[in-house]
Amino acid sequence: MVSSYAIDDGDQVLLFDPLAAPREIVELAADRQPAIVLTSPWHERDTRSLAEQLSAAVFVPPPDEGSPDVAWLLASDTVEGHLFSAGDRLPVGVEAFPGREPNDFVLWVESRGAVIAGDTLVDFGQGLEIPPEWLPDGVTPTQVAEGLRPLLERPVEHVLATHGGPSDRAALERALS
Repeated sequence: MVSSYAIDDGDQVLLFDPLAAPREIVELAADRQPAIVLTSPWHERDTRSLAEQLSAAVFVPPPDEGSPDVAWLLASDTVEGHLFSAGDRLPVGVEAFPGREPNDFVLWVESRGAVIAGDTLVDFGQGLEIPPEWLPDGVTPTQVAEGLRPLLERPVEHVLATHGGPSDRAALERALS
């Protein structure tokens, strides 16, 4: 299962790793300040069409060298694109934490107590976990968990996995233990 999420704070709508956004979400975003935030460049999915339709800024980790991911965005003079790295705080109220790859992040949305997990934390029916088979050579789940443990100092209420569905703080605590 692949999921994408939208968070509405009344002023802005944040679309995370957007995929086939329902008409209601697109209409809501059109009435607010929309922004698209990607957990990784390869999660661009429907970003281009939504960014163009909504005149939304796009925040994305840098693509791998030579990758076609978000090449359209980096070359665009009509869509506002912003690259970000782990440790950055985006102007849309999102903080990036290191994930399983140098450009695959776990995002913290303080205003909603929400973690957006990307490919670093998934739930394929066994509960939220760091999938060892998805880790680069030489990287262990323990190393990835260490970089994410500062999230446990935050008031996490929701964990929104891109692969799997929503879960809660207790699931995050188990995945990082």
